[in-house]
Amino acid sequence: MRKAFFAAIQFAAFAIAATRPIVAQDHDVFANWPQGASPQEVGKSLAEHFVTSPHQYTKTIHYSEADSWYGALTFAQLTHDDALRTELIRRFEPLLPGGAEADRRPQRHHVDDSVFGIVPLEIAIQTKDAKYLAEGKYWADRQWENPQPDGLSSETRFWVDDMYMLTMLQLEAYRATGDRTYLDRDAKEMVAYLDKLQQSNGLFFHAPDVPFYWGRGDGWFAAGMAEILRDLPNDHPQRARILEGYRLMMAGLLKYQGKDGMWRELIDHEEAWPETSSSAMFTFAMITGVKNGWLDAATYGPAARRAWIAVVGYIDQNNDVTNVCEGTGKKNDLAYYLARHRRTGDFHGQAPVLWAASALLR
Repeated sequence: MRKAFFAAIQFAAFAIAATRPIVAQDHDVFANWPQGASPQEVGKSLAEHFVTSPHQYTKTIHYSEADSWYGALTFAQLTHDDALRTELIRRFEPLLPGGAEADRRPQRHHVDDSVFGIVPLEIAIQTKDAKYLAEGKYWADRQWENPQPDGLSSETRFWVDDMYMLTMLQLEAYRATGDRTYLDRDAKEMVAYLDKLQQSNGLFFHAPDVPFYWGRGDGWFAAGMAEILRDLPNDHPQRARILEGYRLMMAGLLKYQGKDGMWRELIDHEEAWPETSSSAMFTFAMITGVKNGWLDAATYGPAARRAWIAVVGYIDQNNDVTNVCEGTGKKNDLAYYLARHRRTGDFHGQAPVLWAASALLR
């Protein structure tokens, strides 16, 4: 019922918003939401649902759970919801060394495991608790223990996904400490990936040997660029290159946004199905760009609004995001991508909706 309701109002809401002039300082396009579609309502529902959700996928904490945790924590901070933040911290406490769930701590020196560190770092940022800062720094420092000769992390693999997993850990370490070393690592890594993976249309191959524009893969990169640009100083030597890549991608995405406001599981294939995790990531990136003046508000504001309303329409009565692409490895095979299954309540989808809600509230 909820999905049908939002589908019915989506066009009308966009038409009203599109008639209003938008400038970078006036975000009316990000206000006056249809009933049930405000970021406060959506974020609260998904964050509280996360608190009581079981772990997913693996015995150790999966990266998508860490990403959802981060989203719920930022939402709690932005809405001054101390009770929610307390519950989110309580959920993490057993995962500290020596805790009751310490066996769930990730083990591999791998971007998907290391991103676990963004959770204690965000807790440290919000609470100033030294034990969470120490825990988060452990993961960020471990990621650069044995860098490659070119200065990149040993966890570098040039999969498009890495530009959220890897960069968010270093960025959160910078946010928590103010140590520019973390930020410089981040920017250097991101420029290397931009040079390796971005195509002339602004989109990204899943990997150098896999020439497909997989929706969520590109979504990770879009979200990662939007996050780092929030903190990268204007005079940073890598800022211009990252901003150029970000704007090129956003322009490319506009061309592939469907009439329903969504993007497809394979971005450039109309036969692929509308996919929520990628659409929410692109929504987050566009909202962030409009609000920070990196993107033309009259062009990208309505597109981001349409996308947000569309994605919210895929949230079911249990506050689970539907139409989420299952976990996807890289494979040079079109049929493999087109056959990916749809999941409901997968943290891959819960996370970026929370990020987008937070972006709307910033």
